Amino acid sequence: MMTGRHTVEQRHTVEGTDPGLFVDVHEPANDAGLRPVLLIHGFSSSSKLNWGDSGWISTLTKAGRRVITVDLPGHGRSHAPEDLDSYTPSRIRADLLQIVFDAGAKPLQDGNPASGLDIIGYSLGSRLAWEFAATQPDLVHRVVLGGPSAADPLAAFDLAAAQRYLADGTPIDDESTAGLLKMASALPSNNLFAMLSLIEAIKGEPFDPAEAAPHVPLLLVAGEKDERAATMAELAELAGQRGGSLVETLVIPGRTHTNVVTSRAFKDAAVEFLGV
Repeated sequence: MMTGRHTVEQRHTVEGTDPGLFVDVHEPANDAGLRPVLLIHGFSSSSKLNWGDSGWISTLTKAGRRVITVDLPGHGRSHAPEDLDSYTPSRIRADLLQIVFDAGAKPLQDGNPASGLDIIGYSLGSRLAWEFAATQPDLVHRVVLGGPSAADPLAAFDLAAAQRYLADGTPIDDESTAGLLKMASALPSNNLFAMLSLIEAIKGEPFDPAEAAPHVPLLLVAGEKDERAATMAELAELAGQRGGSLVETLVIPGRTHTNVVTSRAFKDAAVEFLGV
């Protein structure tokens, strides 16, 4: 249904289940005639926080790009299913594939710049974008990864400690686990049951970037003060060796993993990289 001049909102469902993923399609006022851009947000965030409030959606639509956003399960305006399967990376990628086709994305065609799909992922969204691009070579044109890492920080999350803390307040010894849980708890829209289900599902499908690297041009972006920036070079090297495509990296001075997403330099670089 139309809810605004350039915005289409819809509830996305998959046959046999109802993940209730919330999808927005943002139409540009002046279409550049290029393929749509899928934005995949990070853990404990949402499309509004990650992409709307930080100016990404307006930047891309002003550049003439059609933008597809989706809230991951348990995040933002999406439902929080009770079954663990809805949170697995493979299931999320399957849902994303159906979502972009529903939104009008078409397989790549030589000589047709409106065909295919560009993707921008941030943090957890970068992991999902890497795997999505690797498994959909006939659809994905170019990918931008923000705050990427060769390792999955959620894989080391102490699930049992988090569950004890939520049950009776037992302190969490692991700093990373405590920080991630605090971040997830800070947003009223987040469903903590869903956050833990997502982490459990991710631990069941750990990230192995070497298993399948995208064969598409990649732009990897991290803040200078992001501890993950160190492994970004490893990821870039892996993409160059396995994927064999153009790989560019950009380190934003003074930025951290948390605030690099708001950087104007990041947005400008992404718009230029995807505008071909």
